[in-house]
Amino acid sequence: MNVCRFHEGDGRVRVGLVSESSVLDLAPAGIDRLQQLLETENPAAELRKFTGARLPRLELSQVKLCPPVERQEVWAAGVTYLRSKTARMDESDFDATAYDRVYGAERPELFFKSMPEKVAGPGDSVGIRRDARWNVPEPELALVLNSRGQVAGLTIGNDMSSRDIEGENLLYLPQAKIYRHSCALGPWIRIGAEEPAARQWTIRVAVQRGSQSVFEGETSIGQMKRSFGELADFLFRSQVFPHGAILLTGTGIVPPETFTLNEADVITIEISGIGVLTNEVAVV
Repeated sequence: MNVCRFHEGDGRVRVGLVSESSVLDLAPAGIDRLQQLLETENPAAELRKFTGARLPRLELSQVKLCPPVERQEVWAAGVTYLRSKTARMDESDFDATAYDRVYGAERPELFFKSMPEKVAGPGDSVGIRRDARWNVPEPELALVLNSRGQVAGLTIGNDMSSRDIEGENLLYLPQAKIYRHSCALGPWIRIGAEEPAARQWTIRVAVQRGSQSVFEGETSIGQMKRSFGELADFLFRSQVFPHGAILLTGTGIVPPETFTLNEADVITIEISGIGVLTNEVAVV
């Protein structure tokens, strides 16, 4: 089951249950925030109550999908796939041993990514820094965690990165990762999928430049080294997230050194069990 945030052009954001090409407006049923569902013990069971209800139904083509985030902080995990570890070691001789060590360590790499109001949604622009030369998308599965640290749902994330800035010095990671339009989420939250099933899903990314495809890649979520529960546990250690959190789980798709994003490129990320997130690139 997929739950989204949307509006019809009036700016009034509502919560909807997505069904094929339509969305069921849950506002008349008293659901006006995602958190009302995500904080329940069984969000999928709560959503099933509305499947046969007589609620307004709108065509997805007639609404604007918003980022599936409200007041949650967005965090990210790094070096969770072997391909990511290898690429980050290659981009920086100075910091290579740090990436090698964290891949095998008990404690994962975790870092803050975005405040909710700065997250791009489906069809919004994602950014590349004007002071960077090597910019890439990072397609990732995102865990939607409730305030108790439980995985309440899953969505698609794009952890935009300036690899030349990060490669210059490990301490520049916040500048390489946290900037205007550096995070996208969407198109909705998949509710009710368990980790064993999600690990069978495929992540694909394609970058279109005009009429030309300039990069494509794919990986399996099953290639992720760390479990969902392990990542959530470390994020919530000595932390409090009263509104929950969203955690990007790392990327296993790394473009070659010869590739960098350009303005107006279109990035399409697909996770087989969730859907498709598309964003156009802007210089920020």
